Amino acid sequence: MSEPVLIGCSHGTRSATGQQTVDALRAAVAAARPELDVRAAHVDVHGPELPDVVAGVVAEGRTGIVVPLLLSTGYHVKVDIAEAIAGTRGAVVAAPTLGPDPVLDRIVVSRLEEALGHPVTELDGEIVLAAAGSSNPRAAADVEAAVRALVELTGAPVRAGYFSAQEPTVADAVAAARARGAARVAVASYLLAPGVFSARLDAAGADAVAAPFGPHPALVELVLQRYDEARAAFLSPVD
Repeated sequence: MSEPVLIGCSHGTRSATGQQTVDALRAAVAAARPELDVRAAHVDVHGPELPDVVAGVVAEGRTGIVVPLLLSTGYHVKVDIAEAIAGTRGAVVAAPTLGPDPVLDRIVVSRLEEALGHPVTELDGEIVLAAAGSSNPRAAADVEAAVRALVELTGAPVRAGYFSAQEPTVADAVAAARARGAARVAVASYLLAPGVFSARLDAAGADAVAAPFGPHPALVELVLQRYDEARAAFLSPVD
């Protein structure tokens, strides 16, 4: 029996740089596990579309595991991915999203320190965690979990800012930190790749803006961990 296909499913973006970044992440996953068949899929904006990729895997007589290249659980997981695999009779299953996870928290700190040029524990000010935003309560809870983790890791005040669906906006969160007297305000990107959202960060008024995760080695390992966990459950006999 061949290994299940790893379907790395991202949101999709109009940003050419963002597309290249997510492609680089999938390529790094494939390079780290050469025996795996790693395929691209997206739930929005552009193809290849997830339902078509899933249908192709089933048509080949293969099994598959959709690994959401998403940082929290929301509409795309609960609806788009769930619907895409619903008719496969269990031939294709979905792994959990990448976040929340301590690995992501550590990558946030790493990218933030790159932007600051010094350890984040030396920051004299506040941090705004910039997230996409979602109307789904589970997704909102995932971001708040990341905020709490960042407080523990940095010792600094941390508040979330959003690009859509939730408040405050990133710019408003930065302004609020200034109003509280923060000497410096740093924005930590809770984003997988550059795109429409990250392009707005430079205009938010922060002193430092961290880059999105990108194909960070720890993120590659986390994608494979999600696959392995789902594979173990997928291949386990039912009692």
